[in-house]
Amino acid sequence: MQASISLSMASPAIIRSDCAVEFFSINASKPLNLRFCGLRREALGSTALKQLDSSRVVSSRRKQSKKLSASLSSNGSPSKGFDYDLVIIGAGVGGHGAALHAVEKGLKTAIIEGDVVGGTCVNRGCVPSKALLAVSGRMRELQSEHHLKALGLQSHNSQEPLGYFKVSAAGYDRQGVADHANNLASKIRNNLTNSMKAIGVDILTGVGTILGPQKVKYGKVGFSDNVITAKDIIIATGSIPFVPKGIEVDGKTVITSDHALKLEFVPDWIAIVGSGYIGLEFSDVYTALGSEVTFVEALDQLMPGFDPEIGKLAQRVLINPRKIDYHTGVFASKITPAKDGKPVTIELIDAKTKEPKDTLEVDAALIATGRAPFTKGLGLENINVATQRGFVPVDERMQVLDTDGNLVRHLYCIGDANGKMMLAHAASAQGISVVEKVCGKDHVLNHLSIPAACFTHPEISMVGLTEPQAREKSEKEGFEISVAKTSFKANTKALAENEGEGIAKLIYRPDNGEILGVHIFGLHAADLIHEASNAIALGTRIQDIKFAVHAHPTLSEVLDELFKSAKVSL
Repeated sequence: MQASISLSMASPAIIRSDCAVEFFSINASKPLNLRFCGLRREALGSTALKQLDSSRVVSSRRKQSKKLSASLSSNGSPSKGFDYDLVIIGAGVGGHGAALHAVEKGLKTAIIEGDVVGGTCVNRGCVPSKALLAVSGRMRELQSEHHLKALGLQSHNSQEPLGYFKVSAAGYDRQGVADHANNLASKIRNNLTNSMKAIGVDILTGVGTILGPQKVKYGKVGFSDNVITAKDIIIATGSIPFVPKGIEVDGKTVITSDHALKLEFVPDWIAIVGSGYIGLEFSDVYTALGSEVTFVEALDQLMPGFDPEIGKLAQRVLINPRKIDYHTGVFASKITPAKDGKPVTIELIDAKTKEPKDTLEVDAALIATGRAPFTKGLGLENINVATQRGFVPVDERMQVLDTDGNLVRHLYCIGDANGKMMLAHAASAQGISVVEKVCGKDHVLNHLSIPAACFTHPEISMVGLTEPQAREKSEKEGFEISVAKTSFKANTKALAENEGEGIAKLIYRPDNGEILGVHIFGLHAADLIHEASNAIALGTRIQDIKFAVHAHPTLSEVLDELFKSAKVSL
């Protein structure tokens, strides 16, 4: 599988084995191995592609070239008896990651998309939400007179002693903010589309349905279907917002995250049902833009998915000082949109006893109760597969399981549709793992090494186990755990930014230095977590990572101090 034929570097060409592709530029001394991850820009510009294609044609080694591969633009040749080596149903981040990696491995690849390229993340999720959060971050900086004064700045309404310059009072244009989010989504969507077109991925428009083993149909409503075959198929259809029973969504005053990202209006008072990642991020946006927020949380504490210690600190910083109140331990049993001058009404019941608790009247309600897999209409019944709560059952290698628990050969499912870890980058990692598998290299993704982040101000990030999860594991398996912590207040860069609020927490085994979990709350926490996630993925132990060198003064030294403070008994 890994064998390849070498060509003279004087003759630019595409080298292919049955599962490997490397690109040589005319002036390069080394091959450029295109290994794509996450949201990726175009692999090569059109000029570079023309140079590669042209040089391949005029190469004096034409006979060798014919034996090696088809041109890049034709996306290789499929396995005998199939239209494609790989067909992916769904062109979100997971499908995109799998497609690019498949072409890199030499597979003739097609991707089917019934909506728009980019899926939830790019069009209705993490990408446009980050644009809104960028605005809320700037607003918070400009609105914080204390923060500005600490840096020697003054707001417009303050007195202006000699030697001070004025900073205008913060304001915003709602439509301009909305356009920023929409334009970003459009730009990234185009980048993803172009990156696939550039390397010859066939983008097939329509709804994909599995007809049987290794056979898929696709097409638009009102048009005839097309049937194609593939040696391997990946389901990557993603998810949609989950709306509990009793909640009436009108898309105007009772909304999901899909609607909220359009920012069609900023309510004076909005209730957010759910205090997980989605709810927290939107509370950050809405309060920065002037709204009052009320959380409705079914569990007994806010932010139930976070490490309890981190959640407690985050609540003190992100919720208590802001115009946010909350109801915990309650369900929103019924939500009625605003109509005829009446406000949105929310009926609350006790989560345990189901007894009525309260009724809220607000200007709007955002339903942030999580996401549900989008797996209807896939034709799973044609291959004896039944979903479980909507999720496609898979094993640790993302191979689909039928109703008897047996593997469905040549069929895989990645991302939100399988429910293992509903994060865009997890979907991409799973897709890459599947491609490795179909190319003959067994690969099992360690989901405990995949980081997660909440892009509030400050940010929250995590990887691995929470402290309660680690303690439960240690009791079952008979080992001790230890916890180390460092504060952003001791970091020079954080103090220079006047952003010393925050901590980093390490959960580890003192007997062997294994990292079990890392949790960060503070400035740029989402960027800092990757040193820890990569250490877990690579199996790096604390006693080794202690010797890593970090530039000074940088925020990365928060992690440096964290690892150095851990006590390993080796």
